[in-house]
Amino acid sequence: MGREVICACHLNGQTAEVKALIEPPELILRGEIKRRIPFASIKNLVADGALLRLQFGNEKFALSLGAETAAKWAKTLSTPPPSLAKKLGIAPCSRVKIIGKVDDALLQTAIAEGQIAARGQADVIVARSNTRAELESAFERSLNLVADGAALWIVYRKGKGHAINEADVRQTGLAAGIVDVKVAAVSAQLTGLKFVRRNK
Repeated sequence: MGREVICACHLNGQTAEVKALIEPPELILRGEIKRRIPFASIKNLVADGALLRLQFGNEKFALSLGAETAAKWAKTLSTPPPSLAKKLGIAPCSRVKIIGKVDDALLQTAIAEGQIAARGQADVIVARSNTRAELESAFERSLNLVADGAALWIVYRKGKGHAINEADVRQTGLAAGIVDVKVAAVSAQLTGLKFVRRNK
């Protein structure tokens, strides 16, 4: 989840009210001015008093955020976001168990940074689920490994209109006796919810 502020946006000599959101890896502007600005494409980023100034392509933006917020946002936007593998807790020595079909290139790349787990072993479980049946199966197949300390990531489609949503995933996990501790954007289409065993 990113930060968001309703503020004045100065662009090309005009001023408009926008909702500005930091949703790595993008700065998103909604409202009278709409833009999706990748962090990697931002140039000339500076906190100038109460203004956050930046350039995207040939456009120069100034967001009226207040001095403290402008400084914080400048630091956030200039710091490279963690890799997906790091967000999921996958390191070169991590044993990764895959459940379901991994149909996203970014997720495939993140998983490749670890090692495919041997049967009955795992540090991280990545379960790609589209339906309630797949979701329930993923929890059933993971519970013993989670009980032994593995982290379980349920990865599912973002937004409305899909067979499962965040509430479904969370409730199914809680009913299975494990608890969610983190949410992470996986790609433009996918999000993930992390589950671990309950502390006794």
